[in-house]
Amino acid sequence: MSTHTPEIETVVAAAAAAAPVFAATEATDRARALVGVADALEAASADLVEVAMRETGLSAARLNGEVKRTSVQMRLFAETLVDGAYLDARIDHADPAFVLGSRPDLRRTHIPLGPVINFSASNFPFAFSVLGGDSAAILAAGCPVIVKAHSGHPKLSDATGKVAQDALKSAGMPDGIIHVIHGREAGVKVLKDPRIKAGSFTGSIGVGRLLADIAAARPTPIPFFGELGSVNPVFITGASIAERGDEIAAGFLSSVGGSAGQLCTKPGFVFVPESSNLAESLRAAAAATDAAEHRMLDPRIAKSYSERRDAITTTQGVTSIVSGGLRFDDEGHGWATPTVVAVSLADFRVGAGALLDEAFGPLSVVVSVPEGTDLAALVPEFYEGNLTGTIHLSSAEATGTTENAPALRALANQLARQVGRVLFNGWPTGVAVSPAQQHGGPWPVTSNDSSTSVGNAAIGRFIRPVAFQDAPEAFLPQQLRDDNPLGVPQSVAPAGESHSWGTGLGN
Repeated sequence: MSTHTPEIETVVAAAAAAAPVFAATEATDRARALVGVADALEAASADLVEVAMRETGLSAARLNGEVKRTSVQMRLFAETLVDGAYLDARIDHADPAFVLGSRPDLRRTHIPLGPVINFSASNFPFAFSVLGGDSAAILAAGCPVIVKAHSGHPKLSDATGKVAQDALKSAGMPDGIIHVIHGREAGVKVLKDPRIKAGSFTGSIGVGRLLADIAAARPTPIPFFGELGSVNPVFITGASIAERGDEIAAGFLSSVGGSAGQLCTKPGFVFVPESSNLAESLRAAAAATDAAEHRMLDPRIAKSYSERRDAITTTQGVTSIVSGGLRFDDEGHGWATPTVVAVSLADFRVGAGALLDEAFGPLSVVVSVPEGTDLAALVPEFYEGNLTGTIHLSSAEATGTTENAPALRALANQLARQVGRVLFNGWPTGVAVSPAQQHGGPWPVTSNDSSTSVGNAAIGRFIRPVAFQDAPEAFLPQQLRDDNPLGVPQSVAPAGESHSWGTGLGN
């Protein structure tokens, strides 16, 4: 018996009923529908941005850019559907002379999982919300999506959901493939519902772990894809500071302060040689820019940031580089400017318990490292997993021929083992929506370190493999047929080749 309210039961039942119908739609039809949603979102952007500004305090420029990003995500997935490579179609022809005995005809592809619940984020009211990257990947995969709206922008969520529903209906898609619901309790109950086949989430480690555990503890566990907290370490060489210290300082402050630091890719810790003068460049950059205060997303987030900021700035050995500020208005909203503090590596180690947790706001910690420190060894010492790791090099170091090249390569290799994206001479804020993007990483940054929530590889989270053995042509999915009517990439293993496996490798 359902424990949902009548309204939520209607939503879940509609999604479950729509799932097989939606899964059977042609990929090209889904692609056209996604483009239709992108067009509708852009057409409604003026009204939607106005609502978003009131609910989140984000600027019109930031929000308009986010609308563009969101529509581009939809268009990217449309191209992904038309291309068809995501289906990973594999065909092994029947082979009576197979090296291990007669092989049947085997054909493997991917099919949609079924209804998915997506818990949307606070800090990206478009790009990681109702029509964000998760929803785009879910719809592209052919799965109905139920979006649990974030409490920070409920009116925007409803308005965006209506735009999506109308656009999908106009494109001829079945009813029930996108819904917006509200309330944490309702979201948890939907996640537990046996008709739901997967979950996705963007938010804090604590809430993400809670939801992941619920998904895993169901009588029939389901995949859960959470993108959680990250502190995104940055390593800056002394040579790069000597070569372009002012440029590095300006980019650092911009990355820390953008959107009031409420970005999962904000650089939280920056490691520099203790002999460097980056602190002076940061002070000069802060004085030159005179950053305006920025309203944080909601009072709860501002209060949490205030507590983390106080904990960090009062830790033993921590000193101020850029003091920044945080004030609260009569409605409880926090208004912040960037704070940058410094600490020695020794004090950082002593105070790690207070320092290492993410500060979700415009704050970063500069750690002064003694000359000769093994930087690669610092990475596992302090970080289990992160979205990004960054290295700033001088032009000479970038050639890979300097005396410290082996140490820098070791650092890059160690970062690659513990982050999802390794950057050079840039800043991690700003995540390109592109096929090669990886937005994920080892726990605790995500609940599944083999997935990404940005880029078209994100569709792989919401499909599963299935093989057909000795299936008549009429019973095969189109992507597995010999005539390949969809024109998708197929990996074909013809009869007879097993006897030559491994023979072309030499001694």
